[in-house]
Amino acid sequence: MLIDCHNHLGADLLFYLHGDFPYAQQLVGMKQEGGALGITHWVAFPFVSYAAMDVTKFRTGGIAFDSGGLETVPYAFENRRLLEECQKLFPEEGKRILPFVIVDPMRHTDAQAAELVNLRSQYRFHGIKIQSTIIQSDIKRLAHEGKVFIDLAREWNVPFLIHSSVAKDDLWAQAHDILDIAEANPDVRFCAAHSCRYDKECLDRVNALPNAWFDNSAHCIHCVGAVDDLPYIAPKSRRFDSDYSDPGRVIADLAAAYPNKFMWGSDSPFYSYAAEISGKVVKLISTYEREVTALKAAGDEVVRRIACTNTLKYLQLPDESILS
Repeated sequence: MLIDCHNHLGADLLFYLHGDFPYAQQLVGMKQEGGALGITHWVAFPFVSYAAMDVTKFRTGGIAFDSGGLETVPYAFENRRLLEECQKLFPEEGKRILPFVIVDPMRHTDAQAAELVNLRSQYRFHGIKIQSTIIQSDIKRLAHEGKVFIDLAREWNVPFLIHSSVAKDDLWAQAHDILDIAEANPDVRFCAAHSCRYDKECLDRVNALPNAWFDNSAHCIHCVGAVDDLPYIAPKSRRFDSDYSDPGRVIADLAAAYPNKFMWGSDSPFYSYAAEISGKVVKLISTYEREVTALKAAGDEVVRRIACTNTLKYLQLPDESILS
């Protein structure tokens, strides 16, 4: 069994209309590509922008709310669309998918929660995803108006998977804020995505918290960022020590340092990113094959641990027979 713990399904209208890449992925294609590389199961959730945002601003990259939307409740359409694709349109392929719903921790949280309760009565899902940077939603609000999601996660015994950042200009998804919330809620499980951008202080803190994990989604382009000392990676003074020119070596080193807290995920299709920023094209390109190659370079024992054992401990599926 090889579980990819971080994947997006559906479409991102903001990325598409603004001219950014990637902007879509569908279930059958993901399963065919990943399956050919040895992946057997996928944790999957919707893309990030949602139809209740002001879509009229998307052509210029604008982020706005409460008018110009196609829907009224954040992620109500996207979550239902994901679950219908996995469990109604393609039920055979969907048996290999472990869906997570996605939430906005700051806006219309009670209405979102009501939608999730309704979905829970109709479909299975196994966790809650948050990507608060793109939607400019402060992750700290998860402890306030977003607390309803923590309460649901506790009631349903499902974990969070939260996009993390260490960039100074990211006001919405700082890794240390995510870990503060995890520490304050020891009976709820949390995963900080993207290896906390290799911030050793945050990784050590994940290791110390019994209810926290991290994944290494979009690993190869993050290694490029470390080699080039780009601002979305922790600065050298705080960075986990490894040879970032060799993504497989980094995986092996992380797995040795944090043997029980590291989960492997590709971030498909966001293992690549391309956009025009301030008149300059920025491209960070990897492939599903490169992500899996880096994983397998760490050796069979590491693969079993970070792409199966640790992930199952994090998920705590009520019935693991669904995996077969």
